[in-house]
Amino acid sequence: VNCELIDLQTLIPWDRDTIVNSVKKTGRCVIVHEAPKTSGFGAEMSASIQERCFYNLEAPIERVTGWDTPFPHSTEWDYLPSPQRIADAIKRTLEE
Repeated sequence: VNCELIDLQTLIPWDRDTIVNSVKKTGRCVIVHEAPKTSGFGAEMSASIQERCFYNLEAPIERVTGWDTPFPHSTEWDYLPSPQRIADAIKRTLEE
């Protein structure tokens, strides 16, 4: 599997054009961030990408995030997106 990895350096402003061009080329998008899924920045990114790339998407946009719970410092590694959760999200986008 070949993936394009885009590491945003800033969230305001975020490099929307680079992401939109990538989604138009690949037809897929997986957003990964540590914040909770609900009301996280990934939700805004997902909406923006969906608005601009609807006809280019070959699968639903996947988001891999922290859980919608308070951040538990003692179990940090269970809370944060893991390599396995990211791989599973990528696989789901390829199976659509």
